[in-house]
Amino acid sequence: MSGGSYRWWVSWEWPPRHRDEWSLESLALRFVVSAIGILLADQWVRGVRVGDWQALLVTTAIFAIVHTFVRPLLFWVTCPLQVLTLGLFTLLLNAAMLALTAWAAGQLEVNFSVDGFWAAFLGALLISVTGLVLTSLARRRQAPL
Repeated sequence: MSGGSYRWWVSWEWPPRHRDEWSLESLALRFVVSAIGILLADQWVRGVRVGDWQALLVTTAIFAIVHTFVRPLLFWVTCPLQVLTLGLFTLLLNAAMLALTAWAAGQLEVNFSVDGFWAAFLGALLISVTGLVLTSLARRRQAPL
């Protein structure tokens, strides 16, 4: 064994963590990326509307809570569908999470709305792609040379 793999093998940390996923910097990055994705969905997807910047911040917080607590549970429950559709059911799950965010925002009287399935589907798709691109760029920038 090389020295690096030996240190990994004898450490008490399982699985080994290369980055602290729950650091304040990581959470702030996720929040900003989600806010940018929601803002782009507001601009480009007909049927997704955010009232002002305060509504954007509250909506992003609701979106983060939904993705942290509800989405993993629903992903686990729908695991057979995920396998059967080779992961494409994730797109519907993401649309449902955006619709749930809009419903929760409506309950809290936040000026955020999603009108219908296609708006939720396209908005969630845009938010996901934005998150994928921006987080990969941020991680590439943080990688040691």
